[in-house]
Amino acid sequence: QQSKKPKKAHHELLSEDQKRANHIASEQKRRANIRVGFESLVEIVPTLSTGHRSEALILQKSVEHLRQLIDNKTELKEKARELQLLLGE
Repeated sequence: QQSKKPKKAHHELLSEDQKRANHIASEQKRRANIRVGFESLVEIVPTLSTGHRSEALILQKSVEHLRQLIDNKTELKEKARELQLLLGE
């Protein structure tokens, strides 16, 4: 029987320069995706429409906005329940 030689994983076939280039490209893509996410938050959150916006501020204001939306939803659900009771449903 002839023993089969295990194939090397693709990353083991790359040179160090190729590995480094792949790593740099991956990191740039990751950062670009994060940047797009922050830009989306700036567009959605009303209090972020003007002025200097650090990433920390964007996250803080986004959390505040989400909490406000949750509170509004809770109030609307309560009002809906009250109206249903008034209508006898």
